[in-house]
Amino acid sequence: MRPLLNPAWRVGLGIGVALLSGCSSLNPFAGSSPKMAELAPVKATVELVVDWDYAIGKAGDFVFYPAVTDNAVFVAAADGSLARLENGVQKWRVQTGKPLSAGVGSDGERVVVGTRKGEVLAFSAEDGAFLWQAQASSEVLAPPLVEDDLVIVRSGDNNLTAFDNAGQRKWFYQRPTPSLSLRGAAPMLSADVFVLTGFPGGKLVAISRQNGAPLWEGTVALPKGATELERVADVVAPPAVFGAIACAVAFQGRVTCFDFAQNGNLSWSRDLSSSVGLTLDNRSVYVMDDESALHALDLASGSSRWKMDKLLRRKLTAPQTLGAYLLTGDAAGYLHVIDKTDGALAGRLKTDGSPILVAPQRLPDGQILIQTQAGRLYGLTLR
Repeated sequence: MRPLLNPAWRVGLGIGVALLSGCSSLNPFAGSSPKMAELAPVKATVELVVDWDYAIGKAGDFVFYPAVTDNAVFVAAADGSLARLENGVQKWRVQTGKPLSAGVGSDGERVVVGTRKGEVLAFSAEDGAFLWQAQASSEVLAPPLVEDDLVIVRSGDNNLTAFDNAGQRKWFYQRPTPSLSLRGAAPMLSADVFVLTGFPGGKLVAISRQNGAPLWEGTVALPKGATELERVADVVAPPAVFGAIACAVAFQGRVTCFDFAQNGNLSWSRDLSSSVGLTLDNRSVYVMDDESALHALDLASGSSRWKMDKLLRRKLTAPQTLGAYLLTGDAAGYLHVIDKTDGALAGRLKTDGSPILVAPQRLPDGQILIQTQAGRLYGLTLR
């Protein structure tokens, strides 16, 4: 995940700024930046093979996450296109009739997308038939969470709204927002009986799926500095969970892990800034920092295992685990394979040349799914 671009606003540090529901939101990736690292030849130990590809349409200035269910992939584009794929084959494609700004969420029965006007649109996963429309409190930038007969939508003003199967509002969660914050599109994470999501001010909150009540709140990072810009410490990347451990990372802040079996008690924390994100396995926390250096930290203690900095400033996505490897995409459309053992580069594949903004996703059959900003989907196998 990466905060959305808004080229109409700039401030002196090369950071894009946009007005968002009466508050300012900024984008640390806009404007000029140091040149990305050149790609050196890789002595490949694995191969990425393209099994299928499909064009849905451009993302524009937004970030679109594909939704993966047991037997299908649902994809959307900024022009309102929405499609169902099975093994890369289109089963249906519809035009939603509205420009989209977020998607996709699905439980295999419903497919839900959002618009910049805060409209929430639900369709049948079976045939793409329109089901209902509802209204969130502001623009929808993150993919809706569809689960347990609920559709939970996070809007750009950091409010959460839950709708039932008919589009009727069930509950609403609201919290104060600082005057300056990052504008992000991270998905929420369902874990146990709650939804985990990060907020401006460095907070990770577990919210009850049943009624929207906060069950616990953890401090990922504390804002610090003399100016509002220096005090931005927002959790805009999605959290990650392994077993009873939940970890999150803040921009200009820290990576912090909590034990949610113990009401979110702090496990450990260390200074590291990221607005992109992290992933976990049974041994390590893998964090992509704001310079596109990848850190492997011990899951139990947070101590460093290794650091890979051969892809600096390539605007890498959060990593995804696949067996003994990690996968990450970059701003030039390359997908990189990294060995978990020591951070060595193990393989590389170029896609369509447009940025990969969303972390690679795993498919049930072991494939990897990629969606580029130009709107091309790739189903890949690692061999």
